[in-house]
Amino acid sequence: MDSLRISTRAPGVAQVTMARPAVFNAFDEAMIGELDAAFAQLETDTDVRLIVLAGEGKHFSAGADLQWMQRASEASLDWNVADARRFAGMLARIERCTKPTVARVQGAALGGGVGLTCVCDIAVAAANASFSVSEAKFGILPSVIGPYVTNAVGKRQARRLALTAERIGAEEALQLGLVTKLVALDALDAAVDEVVALLLAGGPQAQREIKTLFAQLPVGPVTDATVELTAQTIARVRGTDEAREGFAAFLGKRAASWNSSGQ
Repeated sequence: MDSLRISTRAPGVAQVTMARPAVFNAFDEAMIGELDAAFAQLETDTDVRLIVLAGEGKHFSAGADLQWMQRASEASLDWNVADARRFAGMLARIERCTKPTVARVQGAALGGGVGLTCVCDIAVAAANASFSVSEAKFGILPSVIGPYVTNAVGKRQARRLALTAERIGAEEALQLGLVTKLVALDALDAAVDEVVALLLAGGPQAQREIKTLFAQLPVGPVTDATVELTAQTIARVRGTDEAREGFAAFLGKRAASWNSSGQ
């Protein structure tokens, strides 16, 4: 892959690093295709328990490459629809990944870079991180990333960020729920590794079940359908080999067979 590096961060942990630091890891058609392919590959790799998404250099991602956007502004509607579907499909693939995903964020995350932050389950940010849903400055809108930003921060804050294109700092991003953990820049990798260790301590099948179930849970009143869904899910999962191993490990005061983290 020309614009990505895929490496093993730790046993069972894959890291996908956006590697276009000269343009602050801005993505174009090629990087979008490579991100989609990388997550598709890692999704099916039985040796991979979880995935870290990172950006090489000083910045996580400046979002869309402006040369790509300029080409889009001059292209036909059919070209734009196909192109936008590829972008939307890539973000959906990451968000729907059955394995835990962690964004490692430093420096700027702009436009689509905010979207990449939001589609990951957990986002660990350095204190120097800043975020802007910047599309309105270019006469466009954050359409494809909009649902993920809304899920992360709520509708009113998402509208505010999109309408003003204001750049916010890491502290405010933490308060809004855009990121989930904030540390000093020189402690960023250690903080990511701490999150990784916690994730490795959990049962991999249980984590897949969590992601599947939580994707179906509406925000608001708990309906009879939701009550039944949750009851059926836990009843089924209790009887799995992984659950039996988890209970046996706890009662035997030992690490579960899947846990190599020491947690």
